[in-house]
Amino acid sequence: MRAITLITTGGTIEKTYDEATGELSNRRSVVRRMVRRLRLEDARVSVVELLSKDSLHMTDDDRTAIVNALRACGADRPQDPGSGVVILHGTDTLTVTGERILAEMPRPGVPIVLTGAMRPFEMVRSDALQNLTEAIFATGVLAPGVYCVAHGRALGFPGVHKDRERRTFVRV
Repeated sequence: MRAITLITTGGTIEKTYDEATGELSNRRSVVRRMVRRLRLEDARVSVVELLSKDSLHMTDDDRTAIVNALRACGADRPQDPGSGVVILHGTDTLTVTGERILAEMPRPGVPIVLTGAMRPFEMVRSDALQNLTEAIFATGVLAPGVYCVAHGRALGFPGVHKDRERRTFVRV
């Protein structure tokens, strides 16, 4: 049985719409609803609800909390094959967090996969469920390291960049 830890930090992927105010914001995690829509054979997903923030509002302390959560779940030590960590993160500063994780954990014991979405899970034509599915799959096939997985690509850090014009991540 593969063991996957899913750490939620907020971001567009988890934003919800408030009909009363017309506001789209991070109020609560929707990741459990997302995971329930997936058919995951031989995989156990443990959810850690760490933050619920737009990544533009993340601080150095928030990134330290992410690194500490990675250490707490053993991502800095070798684990069973197929194990890994997925971090749901806002796309605006996902690359900043990925670089920070790599700097503080240069040799992780498992694949650490950051992913997000350009459109919230709750919206039509969202890329959220695709990116979550790809990220979970990637933990089972990638070597230990730090990656951004989205839109059919797995890009290893360092050198990942958000291409705002194409609305995806690319290697620089």
